[in-house]
Amino acid sequence: MKKNLKILLLTVFVAAASCSFTTKSFEDPDKDKLLIDLITYVMDKWHYEPADLDDAFSEQVYTKFIDGLDPVKRFFLASDIAEFEKFKFEIDDQIKEKDLTFFNTVYARLDERMEDSQSMYEKALSTPFDYNEDETISVDYDKLAYATSKKDLEARWRQQLKFSTISNFYDLLEDEKTKAEKETGYTPITNKELEEKSRKSTGTSLKEYFEFTDDLERKDYFAVFLTTVVEQFDPHTNYFAPPDRDRFDQRMSGKLEGIGARLQKKNDYINIVEVISGGPAWRGEHMEVGDIILKVKQTDEDEATSIVGMRIDDAVKLIKGPKGTKVTLTMKRVDGTIEDEVITRDVVELAETFAKSTIIDKGDKRYGLVNLPSFYFDMENYKEKNSATDVKEEIINLKKEGVEGLILDLRDNGGGSLRTAVDIAGLFIKDGPVVQVASSGGNKEVLKDKDSDLLWDGPLVILVNELSASASEILAAAMQDYKRAIIIGSTQTYGKGTVQNVVDLNQWLRKNDVGDMGALKLTTQKFYRVNGGSTQLEGVKSDVVMPDRYSYFDVGERDYDNPLPYDKITPAKYDVWDGYIDYEKTIENSKSRIEMNEQLKLIDANAKYIKERRDEMDVTLNLKKYSDEIAKNKEEIKKFDAIDEYDNKLNYHSLPSEMETMKQDTTLREKRKRWHKSLSKDVYVEEAVNVLQDLKVNNIKSKMANIKN
Repeated sequence: MKKNLKILLLTVFVAAASCSFTTKSFEDPDKDKLLIDLITYVMDKWHYEPADLDDAFSEQVYTKFIDGLDPVKRFFLASDIAEFEKFKFEIDDQIKEKDLTFFNTVYARLDERMEDSQSMYEKALSTPFDYNEDETISVDYDKLAYATSKKDLEARWRQQLKFSTISNFYDLLEDEKTKAEKETGYTPITNKELEEKSRKSTGTSLKEYFEFTDDLERKDYFAVFLTTVVEQFDPHTNYFAPPDRDRFDQRMSGKLEGIGARLQKKNDYINIVEVISGGPAWRGEHMEVGDIILKVKQTDEDEATSIVGMRIDDAVKLIKGPKGTKVTLTMKRVDGTIEDEVITRDVVELAETFAKSTIIDKGDKRYGLVNLPSFYFDMENYKEKNSATDVKEEIINLKKEGVEGLILDLRDNGGGSLRTAVDIAGLFIKDGPVVQVASSGGNKEVLKDKDSDLLWDGPLVILVNELSASASEILAAAMQDYKRAIIIGSTQTYGKGTVQNVVDLNQWLRKNDVGDMGALKLTTQKFYRVNGGSTQLEGVKSDVVMPDRYSYFDVGERDYDNPLPYDKITPAKYDVWDGYIDYEKTIENSKSRIEMNEQLKLIDANAKYIKERRDEMDVTLNLKKYSDEIAKNKEEIKKFDAIDEYDNKLNYHSLPSEMETMKQDTTLREKRKRWHKSLSKDVYVEEAVNVLQDLKVNNIKSKMANIKN
């Protein structure tokens, strides 16, 4: 049956939304039951670690499905939840019996409550909000109890809508203040009119939301339920209804158009979870992981639409658009500040996802840096284009320029082709195992570098951070286990040590007269280091830990619900590289420098500040206090401006061949200028160079090895 599995190696070409369920498939109960049969069969046969369908599983499905349908608790009443709870430990049995009672009951009640809510939000927005009232709202919705009556629910709607509207009102007031200061004779709009306008904007967003949900049918919510079920096996296992599968296939092809970011909804907010290398958001440095999109505006004449509380599919429709068009996004930054970003929609520039290198001069010493945004490959012809071949070419060219040490930058690299990771590892070791891959059923395969050629035998440093995942972790782990490179970066990398396959569910139907059943993306394999440890959850722990702005942030596999566990298997046979004579001493020297580095102390303080802001769950709805809080935050973050003003005193320049190209290609010249400017502020690259200076290669052993070859 393996021939029926299409293995899709993970790439960074992920589209703007992480989940969408606007399907047009399941029409009748018999088809629904058949689909449940197919899904449970495939999960049991091919998932790496099939979950037991027991009471604990049932409780997880129950909680996630209810929370997913009503994350901010403004639809269901406490009496509804009391009624649903009788199913809490019965869903596993219902799945086995193909009984849809739980789903049908919840769906029917949600439909009823959403109809009630339309009148509630209209009533709440019909009269002005009192922003002089000393009122706060808790946005810790997990701890919020369900409303006990419709009257309580109306009060909740009023408060949540006031929360959504106060930011609109504040922005309008600030705009008026700016216009009054800059435009001679400008007649300002009254506060009363601005307050009404801000409520109207909130109402427009809610109207669009309910228009969208009114078009949804039972089959759409059933797709949500199925996804909730399979995600309890592990967070990377998903059900794709037919349209969702088509979108997934398009994403995997790398043909993206939009802003170039992956979004995820958490509670009421649309969060940035990945900025795609080569995309317009990345090229313009418009956003970073952890930012939140609050509003979307299509043109200067349009009003901004709040997407707080909006379904992610609906938000994505507003954000995406044809190449060349502009969209204005109101962003809440990681540090709590709020700014507008104007982004010109475009396709992802694949060239920007490819490996690139630069020469670093420090005094009379010369070093090389290779930046690898992803482990890419040509799906039609591996030999035609892949990251391993490109990295090899960059290193060859750097060697010609006489570099004495090499930095491989894997920061923000979300992974990709496993094969290219193995091939790149082979550039730094003579031969040996690189990664172990375990499949369901206990089968294990050791992937090796079989080429005895050693391209680079000099000092090697690998830079990682919390967003270095999958194939990045495989490469970094192998180099760490061999003691071939010193790993510098975050406390640990992302911690994704699993492989997913996409399975077409239609292949088990002899005569498909029930329509397209969609597909399953499920976890079928797990990665292990050559030392036997998994990269799952644990990731790769840096030899030299340097704080960054994500140090106290919830980033990584461990922050998902029910990830597969960390475990160990038997180590592979490998020989530790003995080309260094001061490996441990170099690490200790680096740690000592880091303890004294003022720039890193400031970065760590900034990370703690961001964490504190993120943990604040009580928000004032008093306009003066709200304004004072924003002013206070703007003032507080000024002390962190020095982070972006840092100069590491290193000189960067492109390889001679690239400099020739840049004489004609002004776009490339500008990109490299921007990259080098960014590197000049990079304290992590500075420390990597320091480590390369300290790291001494045993030249006698190296020469003997070359003689033998």
